[in-house]
Amino acid sequence: MKRIYEQPEKNDGYRVLVDRLWPRGMSKEKAAYDEWLKDVAPSNELRKWFSHKPERFNEFRGRYALELKVNPTFEKLKDIIRSHKIVTLLYAAHDEEHNEARLLQEFLEQ
Repeated sequence: MKRIYEQPEKNDGYRVLVDRLWPRGMSKEKAAYDEWLKDVAPSNELRKWFSHKPERFNEFRGRYALELKVNPTFEKLKDIIRSHKIVTLLYAAHDEEHNEARLLQEFLEQ
């Protein structure tokens, strides 16, 4: 897992952007991503409600988990992880602890 604004590295493996919106100021070439799974990100309604407010993170975790249970793109992400030795989840949020990529990693590890 890493911010998309960080320099890509060879040991990143297969790079998957997991944000619904394209990162501001980032060109597609500079992003050096392999796949953009915008539909695995929280719904627009949930994203706007959360608004990156840390005090809402625990409730956001529960709501996002419910969305992922019925999200076919989450299954696609699992398939990508099974078929690549190394996968890096890319996100744009400034907060490294309170974002959907952190939750995706947590949910995938469970």
